[in-house]
Amino acid sequence: MSKLAVLNAQGEQVDDVDLKEELFQAPITEGAIYYTAKAQLANRRQGTASTKSRGEVRGGGDKPWPQKGTGRSRQGTVRSPLWVGGAITFGPTPEKNHKQKVPRKVKRRALQSALSTKFRDDKLTVIDVIKLDEPKTKKIKEILGNLKIKERTLLVLDEPDENVEKSVRNLPEVDVVLAHQLNVLDLLTHENLVMTREALQKVEEVFSR
Repeated sequence: MSKLAVLNAQGEQVDDVDLKEELFQAPITEGAIYYTAKAQLANRRQGTASTKSRGEVRGGGDKPWPQKGTGRSRQGTVRSPLWVGGAITFGPTPEKNHKQKVPRKVKRRALQSALSTKFRDDKLTVIDVIKLDEPKTKKIKEILGNLKIKERTLLVLDEPDENVEKSVRNLPEVDVVLAHQLNVLDLLTHENLVMTREALQKVEEVFSR
């Protein structure tokens, strides 16, 4: 097992923790990361885009001009896809299902790869505890400053904490997620990963099985 320093809110080392190799020293499988992230993005699509086919668009009952004698090309309706204001050929419909399924083992491998990448790149920080008496954005910024973290950050908690969640609302570069909700897409879109000690234990319990 590898060891990682556990810091307090002042950025001082107070302990160290053993990291499970299957989660934080796993082989990096870029293909699993790609397919899992792609599926997550697809599953978030609402699928509300809609266009009308030739049978649904209104108007265009008569031919715009006679079939012969005008010198122009034959046209059956002004609602043809060739006309402005006409129908759309092969356009999106609400019935289209964008859902994608990824095998459980592939998702697990992707998460292990993403976590191992954070550890390998020194982007993983474990903090002893984060407790706020009241929502205070300034306090969260101070803690992150003590941890020497400036880039986009994902903060992982073991259980919901209203004070912490409200404190980061005004920080567009910081997001909060619970340990059991940790996913590949969030890991990819955040430069730094900050976990509480309890959150780390829960992540290892949930995703090492």
